[in-house]
Amino acid sequence: MIGLFKVKEKQREEAQNASRGGGASVKKQSAGELRLHKDISELNLPSSCTISFPNGKDDLMNFEVSIKPDDGFYHNGTFVFTFQVSPVYPHEAPKVKCKTKVYHPNIDLEGNVCLNILREDWKPVLNINTVIYGLFHLFTEPNSEDPLNHDAAQVLRDNPKLFETNVRRAMTGGYVGQTFFPRCI
Repeated sequence: MIGLFKVKEKQREEAQNASRGGGASVKKQSAGELRLHKDISELNLPSSCTISFPNGKDDLMNFEVSIKPDDGFYHNGTFVFTFQVSPVYPHEAPKVKCKTKVYHPNIDLEGNVCLNILREDWKPVLNINTVIYGLFHLFTEPNSEDPLNHDAAQVLRDNPKLFETNVRRAMTGGYVGQTFFPRCI
């Protein structure tokens, strides 16, 4: 019992010293940060996906994921996504945007991503690994039935060969219609 009182007393002293600036203050992590730390430590990414922390490892809530599909229309392209994770994660889906301008039915020209698990199908049991695999799947199987870029979706539905030509033109740095796409291959 005496040991318990000493531990409580020491914790109280450390808290007082930290509030006076007398000790190193420790930033309390939110539940979202703790869960995100767990998710990141358990990532099992395909070899064509990498994660980076542009603001340093101290800012886990903002990171980037690069996806380089090894199959399909987008073969050998490199697509970078930013992730902004809320302190209430996993009760709220991460905000994901594509930094790479891409001709894709499920990604608009502003980088917004149409992926069901980032919207209505998000559940707290899902994790960052699930989101990254969902993004990866968008490049191997673009979905013309739930588009953000309606023009690309219509071309994919009506003329897959023209869609493939447009994707290649966009990825090598060129125009598709009136829109210029920087090289990403």
